[in-house]
Amino acid sequence: MNYVYHQVLQRLIGHFTRAERTALQLLIQRIVVAAGGMEQVGDYKVLVAHGGGAVSSYTLALLRAAQLTIAGRAPKTFHLRVATLRHAGMTQATLDTLQQGYSALFFHDDPRVDLLLVENQEVLPFNHQRPASSAGREVSRRNMLMIGHVTTGDIRATLCSDTYLRLGDFYQRASTWGGGVHAVVSGDSARKQSQYLAWLKKTAIAAGITVAPGRPLSLNALYARMEEWSTGCYRELYGEQYVESDSAGRSGHRHLAYIGIDDLLEGVDVTSAPLLTQFLARKPDPFAFHFSHPGFPNPLLMAHMHGLQAQCLRELSYEEGVDSFIRQAMDYMYRRQIPHHLIEEASGDDGRILSATYAQEFFGLDEGQLTCLLFSPFIHHGERLEGYLRQCHPGMLVALPELHNVLQGKPAGDVLQQWAVDTSGLPLPLLQLLYRKRPMQIGRSAQLCDRHLVQAQAAQLSGR
Repeated sequence: MNYVYHQVLQRLIGHFTRAERTALQLLIQRIVVAAGGMEQVGDYKVLVAHGGGAVSSYTLALLRAAQLTIAGRAPKTFHLRVATLRHAGMTQATLDTLQQGYSALFFHDDPRVDLLLVENQEVLPFNHQRPASSAGREVSRRNMLMIGHVTTGDIRATLCSDTYLRLGDFYQRASTWGGGVHAVVSGDSARKQSQYLAWLKKTAIAAGITVAPGRPLSLNALYARMEEWSTGCYRELYGEQYVESDSAGRSGHRHLAYIGIDDLLEGVDVTSAPLLTQFLARKPDPFAFHFSHPGFPNPLLMAHMHGLQAQCLRELSYEEGVDSFIRQAMDYMYRRQIPHHLIEEASGDDGRILSATYAQEFFGLDEGQLTCLLFSPFIHHGERLEGYLRQCHPGMLVALPELHNVLQGKPAGDVLQQWAVDTSGLPLPLLQLLYRKRPMQIGRSAQLCDRHLVQAQAAQLSGR
């Protein structure tokens, strides 16, 4: 096997530019120093979170080159843990891309590598063919709907918040599983990382959570605080309907180190680097959830929702709503390498059908339920209910008083109760909870950012 790993390393290095070879040596130096010297590196374990994005894919390839290079110089090399957060919107194409990259890097059957998947607060071995957890999808679906309604149809909050709120739990589980790791490696900038923390803090405050002053004294404490804030947000969202889940483990290493390599990627066009396009043969999925851009995490689905929003709330056509969004997101969609024909067809019937199919398949939501979410007719004593019925269900206007009775928990006909449940996609107790809630602004001024952004304060703690 040593010969095989040597061949993998040679192939990897063959795709490096001169600057990337220099970056590799600097990364090796950082890992060896963090481990306490070459004599200790064999017992050192590092974690990288990987969702298939260009930066994390590049970081992973660089780490593999570092791992195999050290193996050729010393009796032992560091242990690499790769963890993926599987969320409701993760497509099979993304999972297949991860599997393809792991195979190219010869991760499978290498005892120095852990490949993990964190799904529905459970740590599992990575398996790209494992069906999605039905329970996890249902939880994500309800969270998406509840967040959408309580933010009165904020599209970004609807699509992003549940995934981002899971990050504290994800990092705690990934970093403490199986005895834990010593360090977390990330290729994301401190600026983006700090934006995520600012959003999470602002969201917690908006939910009425008491935020302790000062910064955590360790990376472990930062993860714990993130999980605490996220749990508080869900508790506020669901009120008496909230069900406590098992907390993440705490049996990892006491003080996690942070190894940032974003400075090593400066001047590298990661998306077009041969390391990704040739060695890993990475093919971007147009419907992949992209953590690293808060404005357009899933542009094709966002375009679809903007089209529905224009149609039901702004007295415009679906096409006008989609085209308006695409004009804003055009540059980014091209950088994301979304095929031109998909962008051009987004506002047409084919594009609408494609996006609607994705929303149904991965989130279990049809156009009627998405429209209901965007209108948010039940929040704050149903103040938008009459307008919603008038615009979307004029035949139900005669039942407006009875619908208020349904939402107030008063006796009402089963047919009206079932209509409210089917139209919204939410069970009646949650609709009645929304009826009693005030709208909440989730982080409108603080942009959502990349899933590795949690390392910002860690970078500061490490003195970078």
